[in-house]
Amino acid sequence: MVDGSRGRFRSVTSIRGITVLERVFRPPHPTNLRLTLGPLCRGRGDPCMTIAVGGVWRATRTPDGPATLHLSQRDGTITAQAWGAGASWALETAPLLLGADDDPAPFVPQHLLVRDLHRRLPGLRLGRSGAVVEALVPTVLEQKLVGLEARRSYAKLVRALGEPAPGPAHLLVPPAPDVLAKTPSWVFHRFGVERRRAETVIRACGYARRLEETTTMPTPEAYRRMEALPGVGPWTSAEVASLALGDVDAVSVGDYHLPHLVSWALAGEPRADDDRMLELLEPYRGQRARVVRLLEAGAAGVPRRRVRREIVEDV
Repeated sequence: MVDGSRGRFRSVTSIRGITVLERVFRPPHPTNLRLTLGPLCRGRGDPCMTIAVGGVWRATRTPDGPATLHLSQRDGTITAQAWGAGASWALETAPLLLGADDDPAPFVPQHLLVRDLHRRLPGLRLGRSGAVVEALVPTVLEQKLVGLEARRSYAKLVRALGEPAPGPAHLLVPPAPDVLAKTPSWVFHRFGVERRRAETVIRACGYARRLEETTTMPTPEAYRRMEALPGVGPWTSAEVASLALGDVDAVSVGDYHLPHLVSWALAGEPRADDDRMLELLEPYRGQRARVVRLLEAGAAGVPRRRVRREIVEDV
């Protein structure tokens, strides 16, 4: 990296002869790319993101335009390369994406399992993408659909309405909010999305600028603004806040599997409701999202991933 300021990154030529911007930095905390960025990837068939042995590829929309970001790691150092009109923005925010401002110091594990996971997974950081609508669209699709079906629907939507990402990775950039805002709800039926979810996506994309403003707002105000939209309730806002805003206290109340995961891991109880989950997580208030991520990433004897999402009413 020539300079850490925006727009002043080193220009290099990649193996395929394509000019790319690059920066190299060392995160302030141990960082595991797969553990940290995994929640942003919508399954193995995500057209916008690939997590591979050689690093992570991600196509995204930035305030400056589309960008493709490649992140690789060696000896604790991150090499970030970016293509496209939004390359500088993607490089500037790459440390935040990887949780550079996620300070684990206040976190005090109080359960033996949580303490063990925190010790074994020191590279799990809670980053923030800064892309609210980009996180919101697939999250809305997951409100009613089984996880695998929701990911397939999102992949179909991206392939139909997205655009080729810059760079050599053959990814797709998520559809632009103005494109989705103008897409009739019946078109979403082709992707397996019923009218209500489609209308929520269309409505949210119509207010994309207002939603993106939440990245600079205090967290409680950000939640209120997101939930002011019909069809966006506590579960959806928490899912988006954990990915786009880096809320380390986000808890997805209303999730079908999460209460069972938490109660089994922390109390040995195979089933629980939201109230019991929140009771068990209360000692970690301020850091509850970290506990959830640790349990999802490595708790033995319980599902590593929430396979199914069922929201009775998320409005």
